[in-house]
Amino acid sequence: MSSLYDRDFYAWANEQAALLRAGQWSAADVARIAEEIESMGRSEKRELVSRLTVLLLRLLKWQFQPALRGNSWRLSIANARDRLVDHLDDNPSLKAKLPDATASAYRYARREASAESGLPEDIFPPGCPWSFETFMAQDFWPE
Repeated sequence: MSSLYDRDFYAWANEQAALLRAGQWSAADVARIAEEIESMGRSEKRELVSRLTVLLLRLLKWQFQPALRGNSWRLSIANARDRLVDHLDDNPSLKAKLPDATASAYRYARREASAESGLPEDIFPPGCPWSFETFMAQDFWPE
């Protein structure tokens, strides 16, 4: 017989929240609750990498496809920066993960920039050419 966790995660989560709020610690599925909390933390880190990837991809395309620059690209870069700021404001401890997250995101962005632009991947720098502070600056537009 499968547990509620296996059959209906939403119901399990609500049940566990109610047990915790009621102080019924012994009835709560503490091991799984801990696993789920850790999983949420990993999700926030993945979201950071995803948001960095979007911004770095757009900046690479801005730099390497100057003929296609336009207001929609400018807006998408500005919005990507704002979303990153919001995510880091919501999760300030992720700032310690920025060097590794930026390196991972740049790898993805470089590959995607090549695929989307039709340019060979090796035309893009092998590592992120900008610091976090540089590419987050509102007045930074790579040439």
